[in-house]
Amino acid sequence: MSGSGRSEDLYPTATPEIGARRRQLTPAIDQAFHNFSRAVFADGALPQKTKQLIAVAVAHVTQCPYCITGHTRLAHRKGASSEEIMEAIWVAAEMRAGGAFAHSTLALHTLGETAPVPASDKPDEP
Repeated sequence: MSGSGRSEDLYPTATPEIGARRRQLTPAIDQAFHNFSRAVFADGALPQKTKQLIAVAVAHVTQCPYCITGHTRLAHRKGASSEEIMEAIWVAAEMRAGGAFAHSTLALHTLGETAPVPASDKPDEP
């Protein structure tokens, strides 16, 4: 078995050369994306720290190792504590698990397992 199982074996390191090549291949789109990103993460109704904590949580749900690393660093630079970052990750975990739980409705409907309406929830009959 080759490789050590480290993330570097699965995901190449993002380098300035890779960034330059992306810009070279699609300069207008690359610039538009960077402008969009700067606008999204600028202070607005939400401060930058909060936006970075949201990004940390979303990065864990999308499971992007580059995003996890980058937005964790940025959240910390914007003043987020380790505890705040970990809480954001737990929120992401709950939302991911909650989505699976909520979608059990589809499975139960498929199986014909709809629950009867409790008597207290039934409308009064005339």
